[in-house]
Amino acid sequence: MILDALLDAAIDTVKLIPFLFITYLIMEALERKTSGHTTSLMSRVGRFGPIVGALVGIVPQCGFSAAASSLYAGGLISIGSLLSVFLSTSDEMLPIFISEQVAAPTILRILISKAVLGMLSGLLVDFLLRFTKYRSKTEKHVRDLCEEEHCGYEEEEGSVLHSALVHTLHIVLFVFLITVALTIAVESLGEERVAGFLTGKPVIGTFLAALFGLIPNCASSVLITQLYLDGMLGAGQMMAGLLVGAGVGLLVLFRTNDRHPKENVKVALLLYCIGVFWGLLIELLGITF
Repeated sequence: MILDALLDAAIDTVKLIPFLFITYLIMEALERKTSGHTTSLMSRVGRFGPIVGALVGIVPQCGFSAAASSLYAGGLISIGSLLSVFLSTSDEMLPIFISEQVAAPTILRILISKAVLGMLSGLLVDFLLRFTKYRSKTEKHVRDLCEEEHCGYEEEEGSVLHSALVHTLHIVLFVFLITVALTIAVESLGEERVAGFLTGKPVIGTFLAALFGLIPNCASSVLITQLYLDGMLGAGQMMAGLLVGAGVGLLVLFRTNDRHPKENVKVALLLYCIGVFWGLLIELLGITF
């Protein structure tokens, strides 16, 4: 079990390296170009950042959720844009659907539903937060991340590549260690026991599926998808679990935005509540895919 956990964690974290490295390169370059002033990547599309985030999140690769967390920690995207990526991210869902030869129209309906729900949720969150104190909160900067990790930001020559590499290695190591621990924990619990908690309970099962989906590990999306295909989970339960299943996005958020732990908890709670809301609504309306 330990060897399998190490191998799975290594494969998952290696996949993150190009996403994180490119993300930090962009962040470092923007920070230097603007002389330390916060520049929003999503500002170029105005208040429609969550739309871009949801579309990007559709791609079956949790590296985008990790990249979004880093961008948010650096103050480059809004919380609505971050949530839209998290909600839209499919992690291991799409590969499993394809391997199980699920009908293409069904797969498209689920992917489009996740993207649309991510867009709507992100846009609404950003709109509502405009009327709260969050609007005037302290801005984050890439420089803040560098000061914390001593990534060589102060150096003039070659420091962009150096600091981006340091950031990437720090995050990859952190994600690897936590992923190993989570994989062992989930495997120890057993799929049958988890399935027993989730199945046959339309309402409570939706809350539990979303809670299980919060686990920042591909095992959660794999199990939820498989239980849905086996007819043991309803569409609402499946959607609740997969909407909150942001891959390692939450792990990266708690690591890169560790100066604001309460904010991270609020993001996670908001993600959970949104997933449960849409899941319950789908169950109530009897929607199927």
